Amino acid sequence: MIDTHAHLDASADGAAAVIERAHAAGVTRIVAIGSGIESCRNALAVADEHEGVYAALGIHPHQAAGNEAARVPELAELLRHERAVAVGETGLDFFRDYAPHADQRTLFTRQLELASDLGKPIVIHSRAADADTAEALEGFGGTVILHCFSSPELLPVALERGYYVSFAGNVTYPKAVELRAAAAAVPADRILAETDTPYLAPQPVRGRENEPENVVHILATLAEARGEEPEALEARIEANAAAAFSLP
Repeated sequence: MIDTHAHLDASADGAAAVIERAHAAGVTRIVAIGSGIESCRNALAVADEHEGVYAALGIHPHQAAGNEAARVPELAELLRHERAVAVGETGLDFFRDYAPHADQRTLFTRQLELASDLGKPIVIHSRAADADTAEALEGFGGTVILHCFSSPELLPVALERGYYVSFAGNVTYPKAVELRAAAAAVPADRILAETDTPYLAPQPVRGRENEPENVVHILATLAEARGEEPEALEARIEANAAAAFSLP
């Protein structure tokens, strides 16, 4: 199995411990996320040290009004590393509003340009910003991964444009009926699963810190929602992730 989105540097037990537990649970590949330059360096260090770990590197929209926003040239250099497989997460977050919308849009645009220049996929964070996110992505011709998909209103655009749609632990929550319906509607070659470690632990372990081994619970919920066998969906998601991130 693969966990396509994990903030390993934010895990209380440390990356090595959660990776070991993930391997014991059958999760053999992880995409580690860098949010900000130092976090990106940490993600690359973990990817260098552990087989099956890759890195997606970006500057989060929450950081758009701070010093990190000026470090896109540094990000560009880090993305040339052989273990860097995607730009992101990046995007727009108008729910928390930690940064002015104009600053978020500027930072998002710069990272979209970076992904285009480097020929890398982009991992999208979108919260309370569906229309603006769709508009910003309209001219982007590369691969798009909608991380922690939580916006059913964005699904028609995602399906029309062929984006990858990645579901996290919140799809397992009892009230997440709309999310499970969205999961059932995603084409077989565009669905992904992630933990968003250490956040959004799935229902069977809700209330604890999340980690990559818990992607098995997300996979089980997705399989049930889609009427598929978990083993078949697991293989499909592995293939999708390999295609999306150009994994070996």
